[in-house]
Amino acid sequence: MFFYATASAHQGDIVEDEVMQAGAAHTRSMGGGIEFEADLETAYRFCLWSRVSTRLMVALYKDDDIQSSDELYESSLQIPWEDWVNPEKTFSITESMTTCSWLKNSHFGTLRLKDAIADRIRERFDDQRPSVDLENPDVTFHMHIDVNTVTWYVDFSGKSLHKRGYRTQQTEAVLREHLASSILWRSEWRRSITDAGAGVLLDPFCGAGTLVVEAALMATDTAPGLVDPSRFAFLKLPLHQPQTWEKVLSEALSRQKAGRSRSIEIHAWDIDPQAIEAAKGNAQAAGVSDFITFAVKDFTSMSVEDVPAAHGYVVTDPPYGVRLADPEIITLYRKIGGTLNALFGGWRVSILCGEQELLSYVDLKPERTNSIYNGGILCQLAHYVVFSEEERKELAARAEQRRKERLEAPLSEGSQMAFNRLKKNLATLTPLMMKQGVSCYRIYDADMPEYSAAIDLYENRYISLQEYAAPDSIDPEAAERRLEELVLATERATGIPYEKIFVKRRERQKGLAQYEKMDDAKNFYVVTEHSLRFLVNFNSYLDTGIFLDHRPVRRVIKENAKDTRFLNLFCYTGTATVHAAAGGALSTVSVDTSATYLDWAAKNMELNAFYGMNHFRYKDDVMEWLRNSNTGEFDLIFCDPPTYSNSKDRRSFDIQRDHISLVDACMNHLTPGGTLIFSNNFRKFKLDEILMEDYDVEDVSSKTIGDDFARDPRIHNTFLIHHKDGKKPRLTSASFTGDGTKPRKIVIKKKIITTG
Repeated sequence: MFFYATASAHQGDIVEDEVMQAGAAHTRSMGGGIEFEADLETAYRFCLWSRVSTRLMVALYKDDDIQSSDELYESSLQIPWEDWVNPEKTFSITESMTTCSWLKNSHFGTLRLKDAIADRIRERFDDQRPSVDLENPDVTFHMHIDVNTVTWYVDFSGKSLHKRGYRTQQTEAVLREHLASSILWRSEWRRSITDAGAGVLLDPFCGAGTLVVEAALMATDTAPGLVDPSRFAFLKLPLHQPQTWEKVLSEALSRQKAGRSRSIEIHAWDIDPQAIEAAKGNAQAAGVSDFITFAVKDFTSMSVEDVPAAHGYVVTDPPYGVRLADPEIITLYRKIGGTLNALFGGWRVSILCGEQELLSYVDLKPERTNSIYNGGILCQLAHYVVFSEEERKELAARAEQRRKERLEAPLSEGSQMAFNRLKKNLATLTPLMMKQGVSCYRIYDADMPEYSAAIDLYENRYISLQEYAAPDSIDPEAAERRLEELVLATERATGIPYEKIFVKRRERQKGLAQYEKMDDAKNFYVVTEHSLRFLVNFNSYLDTGIFLDHRPVRRVIKENAKDTRFLNLFCYTGTATVHAAAGGALSTVSVDTSATYLDWAAKNMELNAFYGMNHFRYKDDVMEWLRNSNTGEFDLIFCDPPTYSNSKDRRSFDIQRDHISLVDACMNHLTPGGTLIFSNNFRKFKLDEILMEDYDVEDVSSKTIGDDFARDPRIHNTFLIHHKDGKKPRLTSASFTGDGTKPRKIVIKKKIITTG
């Protein structure tokens, strides 16, 4: 027979391993699960032993050429449903569908199948038909539709396999049994299990105890199905073979008996006494309470005497929190990291977290990560090695020795030149930035043509080195050598460790590419600007999340946003929106085409405790949003479009070609006396004189260039645009003082415009 074992997202490899362990020789990975050929004994064993699969079904028939609901009915009518159900039995139907042009509603397909089953049974049993029972049916059928292929199944396992039957009590946040098992399977603790026993396991945030109960079942070699072996659907199916089932059951009981003699030490802690009581009850129901020690403990305030062993494994699912800005949840994760570092040297740790940024507060570097969906939330399972004090000292000594060797090695001639330039820049810039309270600034921008890169210093802790792509005429090996020379010079000049210098290559991005991640890393750091906090990412994205050259503009927005309605177009990560909210804006609206950046913007707002009904975000094309929005007028608008972008859903955008229509659309939403701050980074940009005739325009570009960008005064263009309504504008060029350079004189030549 052919079977299909379902698997949650990212768990297919574990389920495939379980299928092989059950005795199947050939498997095939499919969307959402594993298909395999097996006899009844193998299928019984899989149902009894699977810890991660959620359902096992046996395939009945497959039709590769169904193109309408009528054909679905006719094909379903040919299946001998009387082999599985009769008028005395009840049945139910579940369905799944991937892509199907001829069936818009999978529920309608279920109705057609139900009709076919009822009609076939009625035809063979003197007009009698079975009843549908959605709660406790004798047989459950499943139908899967993929384009024109339909496959019909009988539910072999019955109730979802993750429902072992021991969870009689639960807490507010519940981790499902199969997910707990997958976490344990991914952890290093699983590898410690032998015939003699298993490594010491601690879950300091055990909640209802699902993780520790699943661990105890695993450590004692207890098949999860033994908790309630009477719950399986195959016991009611006509193909059931009791003798074969008894053989598999007896085999499992023998393994359990041997496994319960192992040396097992599992600790379950929680700060909530009610959670501990729930966990105890569930462990008793599962028959594993003898292997678990329960205690009401606060993990974040424990002492060295509380540590269960010199070495062991922490596997846990701490609270995620509702908002990243919640200071209590951030403090919790900081304390988790502090406790692990201080008391658990020599331990291995696995932490499941639904807010991946929270893991950055643990202050440990994961050696690997896994993705797991928990209740629809994409979670990160991070695995750490907590080094002992001796190991830390040894690693630190090795790192220091490598660093010492690098710093003592003579620099090449080119690297020495770069070092000298960087030292000179730092000597000039650092006092200025400290005086202005700036902690993130540019220290080098292709000052020497042969070392073409931008170097930004963040919080005096990190370096973002963005190499400008070398032209094709440059030898790739020479380019790589120069990049390494620049990195070495940067480390020596700044004192920032080599490992904290993040290198990326900048190239012109078009269309959707401008929103693509550079890699799969999830490393977020928090930096400060104008007393506000922002998430930056040095690995995963082309830009870090904050455009440093617009720092003076953001300061002015903060200083002039009080009691305004603020609009941020092409909002990116919402840094300007945060400044407006901090300045006392009545409301903010942020618009961008990227869901990724809008989510980032939301986290930046929450990080500064700005959330609520008066802050709105829209995923939309800016031009379309401006044309169709009925949100009213705004007192302050910040519009910082890309130089060029393209999308399959709309025409391309070119800043020089399209800026007139963009500005006009913005001005349609600007109140009398309001200000549009219009900015862009196109070095050859020329503001069309039509706009200067229609509106009052001030070029404040020179006043928005910080001291760290003074070497490149064309880094961006910034204009203040007002209606010619006689009202005193909210912002003028006089608003820009404090951290800009001296104004540069801009001369715009007049031209004659004729109309036909």
